Amino acid sequence: MATSRTYDDGCAAAHALDLVGERWALLVVRELLLGPKRFTDLKAGLPHASPNVLAQRLKDLERVGVVRRRKLPPPAASRVYELTDWGAELEPVIIRLGRWGARSPSKPRDAELGIDSLILSFKTMFDPEIAGDLEATYELRLGEDIFRARVSGGHFDVERGSATQPDTIIEADSDALARVVYEGRPLAEALSSGNVRTEGDESVVEHFLSLFPLPAPAASAVGT
Repeated sequence: MATSRTYDDGCAAAHALDLVGERWALLVVRELLLGPKRFTDLKAGLPHASPNVLAQRLKDLERVGVVRRRKLPPPAASRVYELTDWGAELEPVIIRLGRWGARSPSKPRDAELGIDSLILSFKTMFDPEIAGDLEATYELRLGEDIFRARVSGGHFDVERGSATQPDTIIEADSDALARVVYEGRPLAEALSSGNVRTEGDESVVEHFLSLFPLPAPAASAVGT
């Protein structure tokens, strides 16, 4: 086995946990789903992981073929980590796990939500019925992080990078945007305070912000 500990179980699910079940491993994968990152970027996205532990997880994931390193061409010339094609297949696993965890009665409601976590939560919570026949392209500017999002045919796609001729631009810090999307803060209030800024048709913005309803709490959360 490539990992130092193993369940020593012939079940493929047990083997998968041998590969990505160590603490922080799946969160490293989460941080790379939207594109390659330098070690410093990964550390910023996982502030509670020590540098030594993060380095070890990356080493483990690289050894088993989930992550690889490559050097960017000049002028950047820095080393980044990225998912292999096989590693990228973990995206639906993380999406489903996130949706399952969102229904937990014990989920901490005041814990910090990182930028990549927020963007991936949109993929997790997207409701195609609410989207209806919406066809729109958005540019999301969260500090130095920029994402292009597209709603089309009842699907939601998002990736890192600027959008070409977006229908609207939404600029905010991740906490402010999360409060509007998930905590019901009125958009008008966020706009007037300056926490959120938009360009383009405000009705298109409002439709976008409504596309991500949280799932109902698990039965145990309501005492059934």
